[in-house]
Amino acid sequence: MPEQTPRTLNHYALATFKDAYWALESNGRTTVHREWLAALNNAAQKVDIFQSTESGVDFLIWSAVQAEEMQATAEFFERFARACSPHRHLIDIKRSLWGFTRPSQYAKSRSTQEIDPFAKTRKRYLVIYPFVKTVEWYLMSREARQGMMNEHIRIGKQYKEIKQLLLYSFGVQDQEFVVVYEMDDLHQFSDLVNELRSSEARRYTLRDTPLHTAIYHPAEETFALWK
Repeated sequence: MPEQTPRTLNHYALATFKDAYWALESNGRTTVHREWLAALNNAAQKVDIFQSTESGVDFLIWSAVQAEEMQATAEFFERFARACSPHRHLIDIKRSLWGFTRPSQYAKSRSTQEIDPFAKTRKRYLVIYPFVKTVEWYLMSREARQGMMNEHIRIGKQYKEIKQLLLYSFGVQDQEFVVVYEMDDLHQFSDLVNELRSSEARRYTLRDTPLHTAIYHPAEETFALWK
């Protein structure tokens, strides 16, 4: 039987350090890094910290947990709140995007380009964004949508080194999806996005901004940038 995408919860928090953090001595900031990272690692099965590239955001936290059990979501958010609470006077979480993975209705099996949220290593760059389709998209027949998605999938397969994770956020956040990409070559990713703009399915995109681009380092190295 073809392998299917398991149900996981993936949470992306965009955060920045407050003035109170910068008032600490260097050793104090290092202690905050160590203690908060330990707490975050206890909140999720996998945590990665990325350097943000955008104004007003210092870093991005990617937390991933298995979500087959009904209580998994509530338990994660409770643990995440407990991890962040002692540091709220130092750290401001500007925004969070999250959703669930599930098997695709447009593909018979799990894609070889699908990101493993629990992978031990990460590619150099991460791009995430909220995504909303138009009403017209959902009112079309399944066959019409499948035809356009086949084109979309075909284009994506030409860029084998670019990995993707699609999160479903229907009913739990403002967007319908969170789209996540990992890659080592941002130029190649820009080429992929440019090519996808000319696909037929693009007509039915209502919103796919703001984009958030981040750079991966091991967590301790990422935090050391703000030491």
